Amino acid sequence: MTVLAASQSVLDQPGTVAFLVVFGMGVMLYFIFRSMSRHLRKVNDAARAAADAAESAELAEAPEEPEAADRA
Repeated sequence: MTVLAASQSVLDQPGTVAFLVVFGMGVMLYFIFRSMSRHLRKVNDAARAAADAAESAELAEAPEEPEAADRA
């Protein structure tokens, strides 16, 4: 039997290349999720601020009823 091409390089083995690809994807996902959580935190803070502003505007615009009408 004749061996036509035998590679002795570590990168030519499928297990090593697959590990490097999966490891690289894991590193990229770490940074993507970290960035996404930072952006979601900003959106949540902005939504909370908008809700607080709307609530305070609603309370400021609401006419106050006389207390005598409540007692009658």
